[in-house]
Amino acid sequence: MTNLTRTNESWLTSASHQQWLHNQGQALVDFAKAARVPLGFASLDRLGRRQTDAQVDTVTTARMIHSFSLAHIQGLPGCGPLIDHGLSALAGALQDANHGGWYATPNGEDGNRRKYAYLHAFVALAASSAVVAGRLGAAELLAEAVGVLERHFWCEEQGALQESFAEDWSDCESYRGANSNMHGTETFLALADVLDEDLWLDRALSIADRVIHQHAAQSGYLPIEHFDAQWQALPDYNIDNPADPFRPFGKTPGHAFEWARLLLHLEAARKQRGLENPEWLLDDARHLFASACRYGWQVDGEPGIVYTLDWNHQPQVRERLHWTLAEAAAAATALIQRTGEPEYDVWYQRFWDYIDLHLIDRENGSWHHELGPDNLPSATIWPGKGDLYHAYQATLLPRLPLAISLASALKLRR
Repeated sequence: MTNLTRTNESWLTSASHQQWLHNQGQALVDFAKAARVPLGFASLDRLGRRQTDAQVDTVTTARMIHSFSLAHIQGLPGCGPLIDHGLSALAGALQDANHGGWYATPNGEDGNRRKYAYLHAFVALAASSAVVAGRLGAAELLAEAVGVLERHFWCEEQGALQESFAEDWSDCESYRGANSNMHGTETFLALADVLDEDLWLDRALSIADRVIHQHAAQSGYLPIEHFDAQWQALPDYNIDNPADPFRPFGKTPGHAFEWARLLLHLEAARKQRGLENPEWLLDDARHLFASACRYGWQVDGEPGIVYTLDWNHQPQVRERLHWTLAEAAAAATALIQRTGEPEYDVWYQRFWDYIDLHLIDRENGSWHHELGPDNLPSATIWPGKGDLYHAYQATLLPRLPLAISLASALKLRR
């Protein structure tokens, strides 16, 4: 991180910037309300329209429940009924009434009836946030989701989440994913607050130790994404499908930012609860952020952060995805809060400048979810505008402490 110019004031202490974040977050929430469909929530197109054949999916539904719960706790009207609608969907056609757990689509109608850790982590996160929001049925849903995570996905021997199973919980996939474990870590932070159990912070630390302190630290502090059942790296995984939206080939700078933030949240949460903290949590967060900036930002000569890198840290998929910039700004937020060092302020402002100038869609609303290498709207990986979660959280985190989790912190502020 060189050649950075210090600004006079941190935006995190600026009342006008805080108001801007609030206004931006409210606009994102208002836009996303149109995503409601009879069986849950579905993605919107780039104009904010709900297509007649829009397909409900469980991840989108869970993320919407989580996001609308945060908005409801803030006091934004209209979100409570949307939370309840989503909870009903998770207790209805999205759930497997015979074997337990959740399908990716209603009754597994897309033909894929496997059960994924990534999806179940978001169901548990959604339920935990809805509990904090005080919604009926949320506590029961949370207990069920936590039970599924513990019975099927959590592997005590490996100290991490297993990836997926067949519908009847047979056929454990031989793949292990850093992405699902990263979102498992996020969920565990929320569960520690809502359930008041230190166990979840110990599990989060176990995952972080394996994925970041053991593996990413040996790989230039850019997380390795794909592993076999024994947690041996799979460097050629998806080499023929490098732009996969969930399991892309190579390395993903956006995940380095996201992990940096989560490590600092974990450190703060453990400190708050009087638990021991290893020094590497802060050190690894710094290294992850630095590597993501060094190898991801403007590496092809244009502003923005490329989606993926090859194993030589060269741009692989050059599209700019909105969630990557949201997580970059959020990681800079966490490092400012933790260290107070001015270089992170510079990055924070740089990321929000980019978001404002390139990603915010002032004509049609919300944010462009994907830009091409020329920074013009694109739709090769993520068509439409299906995700409130990343952008909305980016507007909230600069206004909240590192601990506790978002829903609990917002409730304490009321």
